[in-house]
Amino acid sequence: MERHVLVVFPHPDDEAFGVSGTLAMHAEKGTPITYACLTLGEMGRNMGTPPFANRETLPLIRKQELKAACEAIGIDDLRLLGFRDKTIEFEDEELIADRISAIIAETNPSLIITFYPGYSVHPDHDACGAAVIHAVQRIPKEERPIVHCVAFAKNCEQDLGKPDIVRDVSAVIDKKIAAIQAHRSQTEGLMSAASKRGGDALEWLKTERFWTYKWEN
Repeated sequence: MERHVLVVFPHPDDEAFGVSGTLAMHAEKGTPITYACLTLGEMGRNMGTPPFANRETLPLIRKQELKAACEAIGIDDLRLLGFRDKTIEFEDEELIADRISAIIAETNPSLIITFYPGYSVHPDHDACGAAVIHAVQRIPKEERPIVHCVAFAKNCEQDLGKPDIVRDVSAVIDKKIAAIQAHRSQTEGLMSAASKRGGDALEWLKTERFWTYKWEN
């Protein structure tokens, strides 16, 4: 059992597809979870299927969707850090790392989950992961929490090797699907299409993969 899990992602719904099963399993064990979400995803292109949001209303809608997803997973401590969507790569990395360092100092996590810098496709994902790594590098090596990274770039296994952790989350798949569905503005079309396909269309959701970050210094 982990002492405390800290999750750091840039957008609402980043947690849902890749790690919500793992987080639900930690929550069921009674592990405290803090989720630091950098933005409200206000620049997202999806407005619902059919559309029910617009550019002005989307941030508030996504904020409420994120809260509902956290409730489905079992996360009680959600931190909204207030950065702007699609600008994380242009922010001062020291500033973001400072914010993350403060949360690490407060929560004292034994495990941090974030994106693997350079292997997470979206510039916000990579910049978020880099800021987390920067924050953790400030801690003496022997005192650092473990960092589990999500990666899905085409070359991630070629460069990083096979994932260190492949977790079967089928025991909590109902909670994972509920978390995904909570992000209705972004996921309703996808989930509807998967439902129509039937069969094993959602089978891939039952497995979550992580790479343990390897420290050079």
